[in-house]
Amino acid sequence: MTARIDFYFDFSSPYGYFASTRIDDLARDLGGAAHWHPILLGPMFKATGAAPLLETPLKGDYSRHDMLRTAGLEQIPFRIPEPFPIATVAAARIMLYAQSLDAALGIAFAQQALKAYYVDNIHIGEAENVLQIAKAVGLNIDDTREAIASDAIKAQLRSENEAAMARGVFGSPFIFVGDEPFWGFDRLDTIRRFVQRGS
Repeated sequence: MTARIDFYFDFSSPYGYFASTRIDDLARDLGGAAHWHPILLGPMFKATGAAPLLETPLKGDYSRHDMLRTAGLEQIPFRIPEPFPIATVAAARIMLYAQSLDAALGIAFAQQALKAYYVDNIHIGEAENVLQIAKAVGLNIDDTREAIASDAIKAQLRSENEAAMARGVFGSPFIFVGDEPFWGFDRLDTIRRFVQRGS
């Protein structure tokens, strides 16, 4: 495979979390690597008129059931955290900062932050909690605190989110194989077939 795989996710998206546990293996199986992009769904919801799943009439109860069912069928450790959903600006900023140092470090932080929220029920909307996760994966906590408060990282996150929307991203997870878009955790098998067919 020569096409680039771009993986967009919001830290407050359970389906984004599910995809995060599979995307690197999928990319390796297809002969490539996944490029991780933290996004914020809030601006995308405003653009599309959508709302968080659990806050949407009729969809909420089904979504709660489906999240738990999906996790069970896929054998992914998961519980619906409290509170949920949450704002994850600090986590997204930390990931961007970590990626500026080393792409693998950014992924390691994201994986630990997602596990903290969806497995250990740690509120990653609180900056001090995600700073401790950053420290645990090897980031200097003082440098990280300074970085995420900087105008540069704030502007980068806004720019990254705007670029994602300009590309057509409206949900999490959202994956591109080259320029071919796929939305949803349930699209991973479709991606595999798409690439293997040489489409």
